[in-house]
Amino acid sequence: MDIETFRNYCLSKKGVTEDLPFGPDNLVFKIMGKMIALASLDEVPLRVNLKCDPERALSLREEYPENILPGYHMNKMHWNTLVLDGLPKAIIFGLVDHSYKLVVLGLPKKIQQELKAL
Repeated sequence: MDIETFRNYCLSKKGVTEDLPFGPDNLVFKIMGKMIALASLDEVPLRVNLKCDPERALSLREEYPENILPGYHMNKMHWNTLVLDGLPKAIIFGLVDHSYKLVVLGLPKKIQQELKAL
């Protein structure tokens, strides 16, 4: 998967914005100010970090040991690094959805209501 496909999918999610807070090589996607994904633009093949439920993260790492790793420079319990080459598009998009849902559920109720109103 290329960065444009990944980027377009992330931005299709309600309320998601993009930013480069860590410099030009790290594209960050946020929902209501909270990070859901980070793409390392200088990595070949493309690598992205996504938030994940800890039990699911371990299971995914066992199932896809070459493509799903503990989150690089992140809390390894709650984040995975995905090497996108070789992962099915459905898995990648499903994990973006999972990250998005986890972050939204962690938002204060007032912020969740603001998101719904967008």
